[in-house]
Amino acid sequence: MANIDETDLNILSELQKDCQLTTKELAQRVNLSPTPVFERVKRLEKEGYIKNYVAVLNPELLDKELVVFCNVRLKQHNADIGHQFMDAIMKIEEISECYNISGDFDFMLKIYVKDMKHYQNFVINDLGQLDTVGNIQSLFVLGEIKNTHGIPVK
Repeated sequence: MANIDETDLNILSELQKDCQLTTKELAQRVNLSPTPVFERVKRLEKEGYIKNYVAVLNPELLDKELVVFCNVRLKQHNADIGHQFMDAIMKIEEISECYNISGDFDFMLKIYVKDMKHYQNFVINDLGQLDTVGNIQSLFVLGEIKNTHGIPVK
């Protein structure tokens, strides 16, 4: 973080809230003129601080109301099995996030499906078909309390 200052952090914070801000609107929020803000944003993109701009979708309107965190333990621990699992996970659309974790399980998956019946089908026909999976534990989200999609920048 040696290359960024307080103004850069303010720019990142504002873009996390609304990445559709025009350069002029962003400049007003961080108290700079548009040209230096434009140059800073381009530099932050080039240096990798800004990875991507995305639209955050409403899962309920897309008929994906059930959110499941699924902990996965691999059958064995070696590089080949780990890579096979990760490659397979990348191809499964219902899995929106995958983390390699410590503890009793090896991976944590965030899954969006329509309902419990669809999750059961997903476990049997998708996740259950992976030869690398030894054990799974499903945690069903009852309600979302906070989801900012942001990273603390200050």
